[in-house]
Amino acid sequence: MANFPPVEEQLAYIKKGAAEIIRESELRERLQNSIRTGTPLRVKAGFDPTAPDLHLGHTVLIRKLKHFQDLGHTVIFLIGDFTGMIGDPTGRSATRPPLSRADIERNAETYKAQVFKILDPHKTVVDFNSRWFSKMSVEDFIRLVAKFTVSQMLEREDFHKRFQEEKPIHMHELLYPVCQGYDSVALQADVELGGTDQKFNLLMGRVLQKDYGQPSQIVLTTPIIEGTDGVQKMSKSYGNYIGINEPPQEIYGKVMSVSDELMWRYYEVLTDVSLDDIGRMKRDEHPMEAKKRLARKIVEDFHGAQAAGQAAETWARQFQKDEVPENVETKTIRASDVYVKDVEYRADPAAPYYTLFDMSQVEPGTFISLFRLDKIISAVNLSGSNSEAVRKLKERAVRIDGNVVVVNQLATPLPSKEFALNVGRRLRKVRIVK
Repeated sequence: MANFPPVEEQLAYIKKGAAEIIRESELRERLQNSIRTGTPLRVKAGFDPTAPDLHLGHTVLIRKLKHFQDLGHTVIFLIGDFTGMIGDPTGRSATRPPLSRADIERNAETYKAQVFKILDPHKTVVDFNSRWFSKMSVEDFIRLVAKFTVSQMLEREDFHKRFQEEKPIHMHELLYPVCQGYDSVALQADVELGGTDQKFNLLMGRVLQKDYGQPSQIVLTTPIIEGTDGVQKMSKSYGNYIGINEPPQEIYGKVMSVSDELMWRYYEVLTDVSLDDIGRMKRDEHPMEAKKRLARKIVEDFHGAQAAGQAAETWARQFQKDEVPENVETKTIRASDVYVKDVEYRADPAAPYYTLFDMSQVEPGTFISLFRLDKIISAVNLSGSNSEAVRKLKERAVRIDGNVVVVNQLATPLPSKEFALNVGRRLRKVRIVK
C-alpha cells in the first residue's frame, strides 16, 4: 500500500505555481480517498510531438507532473501521435498544417529523451493515443463526435474569433478537443494538466468522462510563462526562449539576464523550491545570489551538476572579473552583410557614431567604415531579430569589449575586426571578415 503525505501537504505542493484547479474540493476528496485506499491518482498530460525541441515554457507542465510523481501518484505522459496529425488549433489564427507520421515518430523520440531529464523514467507511464484511436471504427467515431454540437465548439475563443473574421475552420480542427477529451476516458484519468490556453480542451475530458459513466477528472492549469524579455510568452518565434537542449553556458547566461521580478516567477514555476523557501530567499538573500542559484539549478536539471558548476565559474570570470573566457563561442560574419557606408572622420565629438570608441588616434579626413550594430547582434544569434536587437541597444544592454554601447543611430565604426560582444548576460566573440 502506498504511503502518501497528508492531504494538506500534498495540496500545498500541487498548488505551487498552478493557475487554476477545477475543482479543488474534488481534488481534496480524491486525495483523501487515495490515502484511505492506498491507490495513487492517475495524472495525465498530453503532448503533441509537433516540434523536436522543448524550452523552459514547456517544462512548467512537466514539472507539475513531477510534483504529483514526488507525492506517489501515477503520472501518464501521453504522446499525441494521433492528435498530432490533426494539429492543435489552440491559439491559432489559421489552420495548422498536419504533420506526417515520420515527423511525429521522430519528434516523439526526442520528447521522451528530454522529459526524462525531469520525470523519473521508471515511474512514468508513457502512452500513445493512437493505441485507442487506431482501433476505432468509423461508427465508433461518429458516435463520439455526435455527443457535441457545432455551437459548442464555436464557444471556444479561437474558433469563435476565426468564425467572426470569416477565416476558415476545417472540420478536422473541430475534432481535436473531442479527441483530447476522449483521451481522458481511455486512460481513466483522475487529473489532467494543461496550460491555461488549454482550458476548453481539458474541460472536454470532464464532460466525456461523465457521459461514459466515469468520475469527472480534476483539471489543473499551469501558467504560460514570459520569456527572457519579461513581456511576451516564451517562444522561439519571439527569440526570448531558453531551450533545454541549449549549451549549459547559454542557459546560465540567459537566466542571469532576466529581471529580478521575473526571477521569482521562474523560481515558482520552474523549480521544486517550496514557497516558504522562496519567501525566505526574498527576505534574506541578495537578488544576485538568488539568481545565480536559480541559473545553476536550471542548468543542473538538464546538464548535470558538473556542467552547472562550470557554467557558474565561466559566468563569474566573464562578468565579475572582467575576463573573456577562453571557451566562449566565436561567430564569424561577412563585412558585406553588416556594412553601411564609409564616412570621412571630422573629429567632431558630437557625431553620434563616434560616441562609443576612442577616436583620438584617427586623423581628420580619414575615411572610416560604419556597420549596423543591430544586424551584427542578430547575425551572431544574440537576438531573435533585428527589432529585438534595436530594443536591447535602446535599453543599453549591449557592450563591446566591455564598453556600454550608447549610440543615437545604429551605424557605427567598430574598434577592430575582432571584439567581444555582450547582450545582457550573453557573450560572443565576433570576427568580421571580407
